[in-house]
Amino acid sequence: MRVSIVIPTMNEEKTIGQVIDSLKYLKPDEIFVVDTNSTDKTREIAESKGAIIIDEPRRGYGRAYKTGIEKCNGDIIVCLDGDGTYPSEVIRPLIEILDADQVDFISCDRMTLRSQNSYTNLHLIGNKILNYTISVLYGYRLFDSQSGMWIFRHKIYKNMPELSDGMSFSQEIKIEAFRKGTLIEIPIRYGIRLSKPKLNTWGDGFSNLFGLFIKYVRR
Repeated sequence: MRVSIVIPTMNEEKTIGQVIDSLKYLKPDEIFVVDTNSTDKTREIAESKGAIIIDEPRRGYGRAYKTGIEKCNGDIIVCLDGDGTYPSEVIRPLIEILDADQVDFISCDRMTLRSQNSYTNLHLIGNKILNYTISVLYGYRLFDSQSGMWIFRHKIYKNMPELSDGMSFSQEIKIEAFRKGTLIEIPIRYGIRLSKPKLNTWGDGFSNLFGLFIKYVRR
């Protein structure tokens, strides 16, 4: 199976080189770095490591992912952040599980094995509220609806409707994966972020919660 990797970036010069190097053992067909106007050396470092750079001047977490996934040719798509917080060494076994268990989408769960250093109590509470809302509105149980590391079959994504351009892309892609196929969560150990976080805790949290209700009404 061909594997495509998509990494959105904005000012990740401290970590992007290490992240790309850590993925090379997979021998992926392509690594796309979708850069959203970085002002540091993110682009140059990623390109020197062999990644394909895609410029995406439009802001938005979901927008960056959608732009990258549109370019993918692989049967399997791997998505993760460029800040080094997600463990790339688990990707191969996760791809093997995807194939052996005939599931369509694997989402990595940061909550089960979390530590106080890598994931704050405030973010934990917010995540639980969003998880509970998804359970009530949609009937799908998730331990980590906001996780940003996923391994999935390209064909299931092609069957999904238009997803959000913002942070709620992460929860929407999981909801649609439940609707269109089979999703499982697998616990991972989430690392400590070295670069400045892009998440606006309160603003993005309320936006994601509101987005769940809007999506429910429109379905």
